[in-house]
Amino acid sequence: MRYERLILLADADSDGNHIATLLLTFIYRHLPQLISNGKVFLAQPPLYRVDIGKETHWALDMAQRDAIIAKHGKPGPGKATPEITRFKGLGEMMPKVLWETTMNPKTRRLLKVNITDHIITDRVINNLMGKDASARYRFITERADEADHLDV
Repeated sequence: MRYERLILLADADSDGNHIATLLLTFIYRHLPQLISNGKVFLAQPPLYRVDIGKETHWALDMAQRDAIIAKHGKPGPGKATPEITRFKGLGEMMPKVLWETTMNPKTRRLLKVNITDHIITDRVINNLMGKDASARYRFITERADEADHLDV
């Protein structure tokens, strides 16, 4: 491999998660040595920007966004009202913001792709990403009530 790492970068929303899943499936099936050698990472761009007064905070998801807002308390006299921006995609970010939040090696957050149980991983990938749609359908219908939140 020419470079030390393969870092996948996709939007922070459900569409980006789907694209990352497709890319990871390709790598898992066709380039598994990249994963086993610890070379594959997922970059984590923020989904939200929360401006409170002159401070800017970045949140990966709704839970982090809500925690940031709760930490600063309710707006009132002498307290700034939070201004929230939800990024629909990486294309909405200015290059400087993308660098500061996602690309800069000093500040970026990366998730290392790691497989701890090959049998379970293989089964899940085959069920969710395989040609047999009935396996996917069964998985979704059996586990739909486990979904914490949906990005629709």
